[in-house]
Amino acid sequence: MKIQSSHWESIRDLFRLSFRQNLHVSIASVDKSGVPTVTPLGTLFLNKDGSGFYFEKFITSLADNRKSNKNICILMVNTSKWFWFKSLFKEKFETHPAIKLYGELGEKRAATQKELDRLENRLRFTQRLKGHKYLWDDMNFVREIAFTKFEKMKLGKMTSHL
Repeated sequence: MKIQSSHWESIRDLFRLSFRQNLHVSIASVDKSGVPTVTPLGTLFLNKDGSGFYFEKFITSLADNRKSNKNICILMVNTSKWFWFKSLFKEKFETHPAIKLYGELGEKRAATQKELDRLENRLRFTQRLKGHKYLWDDMNFVREIAFTKFEKMKLGKMTSHL
């Protein structure tokens, strides 16, 4: 389904839920041989305008795959046990349990101060831990993503009313 502004806020809501529970989303790409690959991504941010970006430090396969195929797919899942238990009890989901978000990878560029501030805010709870600097120091570059469409996960009768 093509993304409209009315969809974007609910997509961002599910992203926030998914990220809060899992600390990552899964991003799929295809290499030059046509082989799909999935990568956990903990530095993805969705902007208000329907675009996004991620910090590119360790995720080299996405940059390599972009050379032959810019298309990606991001899977966001609400994995809250309470959400699932309540939905199973009520025999329906109040909101979609997962969304696939499709897009194209853009250029790698230097991160803006606003983007660095968003990353720092997300990682504030780990800043005093020893491993923090090993993973997240020198996060200076981002890659933009232009999102093109999304797909709500349908699970039969449990989501038929949504």
